[in-house]
Amino acid sequence: MVAVAAFAAFLATFNETFLNVAFAPIMADLGVDVSTVQWLATAYMLGAAVMVPVSAFAYRSVPTRPLFVATVALLVVGSVIGALAPSFPVLLAGRIVQALGTGLLIPIGMNITLEVAPREKLGTYMGIMGAMTTLGPSLSVIVAGVLLAAFDWHMLMAVFAVLTAACLVFGAVMLGDVAKLTHPKLDAPSVALVGIALIGLMYGVSTAFSGSIAVAAAAVVVGAAFLALFVRRQKRLEQPLIDLRPLSVRPFAVGVVANMLSLVTIFAMNIIVPTYLQSVLGMDSLVASLALFPAIMLSCAASPLAGRIYDKHGARVLLPVGFLLIGVFAALVSLFISTGSVLLIALLYIPVICGSALIIGPVQSFALSHLDPELNPHGVTVMSTGFQIAGCIGSSLFTGVYAAVLGGRAAAGASAFDAASTGFLAAGLLVAAFALAGFLLALRVRSYEKAQAASRTAAARTAGAPAAAPLASIMKADVWALPADATVLDAVRLFSERGISGAPVVDGRGDAVGFVSDGDVMRTLADQTPAFKSAYSFVVEWGNADFDQTVAAVMGQPVTEIATRHVISVDLHDELGGICKVLADRHLKKAPVMDGGRMVGIVNRSNIARYSMATYLDGLAPEAS
Repeated sequence: MVAVAAFAAFLATFNETFLNVAFAPIMADLGVDVSTVQWLATAYMLGAAVMVPVSAFAYRSVPTRPLFVATVALLVVGSVIGALAPSFPVLLAGRIVQALGTGLLIPIGMNITLEVAPREKLGTYMGIMGAMTTLGPSLSVIVAGVLLAAFDWHMLMAVFAVLTAACLVFGAVMLGDVAKLTHPKLDAPSVALVGIALIGLMYGVSTAFSGSIAVAAAAVVVGAAFLALFVRRQKRLEQPLIDLRPLSVRPFAVGVVANMLSLVTIFAMNIIVPTYLQSVLGMDSLVASLALFPAIMLSCAASPLAGRIYDKHGARVLLPVGFLLIGVFAALVSLFISTGSVLLIALLYIPVICGSALIIGPVQSFALSHLDPELNPHGVTVMSTGFQIAGCIGSSLFTGVYAAVLGGRAAAGASAFDAASTGFLAAGLLVAAFALAGFLLALRVRSYEKAQAASRTAAARTAGAPAAAPLASIMKADVWALPADATVLDAVRLFSERGISGAPVVDGRGDAVGFVSDGDVMRTLADQTPAFKSAYSFVVEWGNADFDQTVAAVMGQPVTEIATRHVISVDLHDELGGICKVLADRHLKKAPVMDGGRMVGIVNRSNIARYSMATYLDGLAPEAS
C-alpha cells in the first residue's frame, strides 16, 4: 500500500512543474502572452491548495480505495483534456481538473502511510514519501525537456495521462480500505472561508513581484481576514472541517514550520539555479536540468536512510545537520555559480538537496508522531497545506528577489552577466537565511527531544499528588525480560506462560533497549492483515491459510522490530500522581520501574486501579463502623 501512496505522491509533485517547461511553445502555439500562460501555474497552485482542507473530511467519509481511485481519476481526466486541448481555455480547464486531484492526493497518500506503516518504522516509510515528493518536481523538468526535444507540448499531457492511469489501476488492485470512517458533517461555510483565505494569501504572495503590489497586498489582507474567520468558526463547531488541535501540540507546530522552511528553500533552488544556467550561461533546459540530476538521485537514496536514522535516534541530529547543509552550500552555490563551471555547481548542489532529504521525512514523522491517531487526518491536512504555501513562497518570492535585484543592477548600468549574478547571489543568500532560521528551529526540536527524555521522571516526581504511593508494593517485582535476539514467538510464549501482557527487551548488559507488549503484536498483525481488527480475529481467522502464513511470518520476526524503542520509565520513588500523569500523557498501559538506573519492576494501569480502589475502601471502613 505504501508503494501506491509513494507513487501517487511522486505523480502529484511531478505534475506541479511538469508543464511549466512548455510555457514557451504553448505561448507560440495558442497565441497567448506571458501573463496569460502563467495562469496554468497559478490556477493549478490555487486549485490544489483549496482542495487540501477538504481532504480530511473526504478521508474520514469515503472508503480508502474508491476515494483514491476517484482522486486519481481527476488527474487522468484533466490530463486527457489537456492533451486534446485545441485552445488555451480548454487547456486551463484541464489543468484545474488536475489540480483538484492533486490537492487531495498528497494528504490521502500520507494518511495511508500513517495507517499502514509499522510504528517502529514510521521514519523509514515517511522517508520514502519524502524521497518521492523531492524527486517529483525535480525529475519532471528533465522528463519534460526530453519530451519537448522530440514532441510538442500535447505529448506532456498525454504521457502524464498514461502515468496516472497506471497509478489508478495499481490503487484499485493493491489498496485496501484502511481508513477509520467517522462520516463527519461537511460544513460548507468553512470550505468557503478557507478557500477564499488560501486563494487570497497565495495569489497575493505569487503576484507580489509580477503584478500590482497594491493588488497583491489587498489579496493578502483579504486572505488573512478570511483565515481569521475560518479559525474562529472551527473553534465553535462540534465537527470542524479541520480540527486545529494539532497546532496546540508544540512539537507538531514546530515540525510544520520546520518542514515549510525546508520546502521553501528547495523549491527556490530548484527554480533559480536552472533559470540562471539557461538565461545567463546559455544552456538549454535539458542540459540545465541534467546538471542537477546527480543531486536529485542522491537525495532519493538519502531520504530512506534518514528515515531509518530517525527510527533509531529521533530528529535531533538530522534536522540541524540538514539545515546546515542547505544554508552553507546554498551560499556557496550563490558565490561560485558565476564561474560557469557546471561540474562545480553540480557538486555544490548535492549537499543542498541531500540536506532537504535529511529533514522532510524525519520532521514529518516527528510532528505527526506526537498526535493522537484520531487527529492524524487533520495533522496531515495542516502539513499538506503548509506544503502548498511553501511551494508558493519558494517559487515566487525568490524569483521575485532575483528579478528585482537583476533589474536594479541593470538599470544602474551593470552588464547583463553582472546583474544576473548579483540577482542570483541575493536570492541564494536569502535561501541561506531561511535555512539559518530552520537551523535555529531544529535546535529547538533537539532541545525539546532531550528535555522530553530527561524530564519524564522529574515531571512525574513533581506532578503534585497529595501523598506518595508505596510503588514497591504496587508494582510487579517479578520482571520477565526478553533478550534482544528474541523473536516475536518468544515474546508471545513468555506472555502466555507468565500471564503478562508486556515485557522489556534487554541487551547483553541487562540495559532496557525496548519494550514489547501484546498490543505491539496485534498492531503488527493488523498492519499486514486488513481483516485483522482485534484479538478476536485469532479465533475467527484461525485455519485460514493466508492468515496462518501471516501469523507465522510475524512470529519469526526479531522482537526488536516491533518493540517500542524509546522506553518510557518511572522511578521507584515517584509519587502516584506523577506516575499516572506519565501513563496518561503517553497513552501507556504499563511502564518499567527504575531504581538507580536498574529496572526493579513494572507498574501497570491495573496495579494503580487496584491500589486506588483499595485505598478508597479503606477510607470507607471507619464510616461503616
